[in-house]
Amino acid sequence: MRRSGRFGLNQQDSFCVYGAPSVELATVPAGAVQVSPLIPGAAVLEDIAPASLSAMVVAAPPGTVERRYVLAQALRALKPGAPLTVMAPKEKGGARLAKELQAFGCAVEDIGRRHQRICHSVRPEAPTGLDAAIAAGAPRLVEALGQWSQPGVFSWDRPDPGTLLLISALPALSGRGADLGCGVGLLAAPVLANPQVAHLDLIDIDRRAIEAARRNIDDPRVAFHWSDARSAPALEGLDFVVMNPPFHDGGAEDKTLGQAFVRRSHQILRKGGTVWLVANRHLPYEGVLTPLFAKVALKAEAGGFKVYEAQT
Repeated sequence: MRRSGRFGLNQQDSFCVYGAPSVELATVPAGAVQVSPLIPGAAVLEDIAPASLSAMVVAAPPGTVERRYVLAQALRALKPGAPLTVMAPKEKGGARLAKELQAFGCAVEDIGRRHQRICHSVRPEAPTGLDAAIAAGAPRLVEALGQWSQPGVFSWDRPDPGTLLLISALPALSGRGADLGCGVGLLAAPVLANPQVAHLDLIDIDRRAIEAARRNIDDPRVAFHWSDARSAPALEGLDFVVMNPPFHDGGAEDKTLGQAFVRRSHQILRKGGTVWLVANRHLPYEGVLTPLFAKVALKAEAGGFKVYEAQT
């Protein structure tokens, strides 16, 4: 999905919400515009016209650079005097929220509830430091990756060692395939190096990753999808799937995420198709792979990671 042009707001939908704030901690009116990069189809906060929003609620991300970027973009988009409510778990940036907002020139009421810090503020007439925070969190060409990336994307500033192990173990693939949870395209590039690959679907739930992948992978054989790989897009009859499936949701480990990726790969492969995946050594993927696939083989193991090939 490509980004649309500048996002227009009218009077009734000039309330925005970033992320998924708890309904017990913030009031979000029906029809509020969702702007999270992790919710496929949501509007793009960066595309909202400056000083156009009447109110905003933000469930702040845990990373410092990413969080300051989101706060700066929110203040840029809000009208002067418009209310801003920001929340985050205490141990995931909440303890720093008030100081970060104050650094932008905001007066802040900071309260604690349900292990979260909740900051109520209004957009000052002339916020300070927005440009610097936006520049720090913006997309950029990362030398360590040799690719475009952005703070907040998985392993945004360095190659993930699990993905590197998978790349080292991959054979020359061919036919039609998919990369589930493709990130910025680190795994896709070596897959596409084989001219026998006819088509590759790159799928990620993070819009920023897909936008970076578009810049990194210039190949007519590729289709890009800002989607939840566990359910979309509709694919079938693929020859291969490659993936480094996620195992964290909102910062907490969730083994069921990767297991769902395994089940999805089985659904979209043809008979005799193969999935290549890498996982942290402690994750119990064998229990999902073995009942679904006719053949399962451990192909590599190093640095706390393991690579599997499974054939339908």
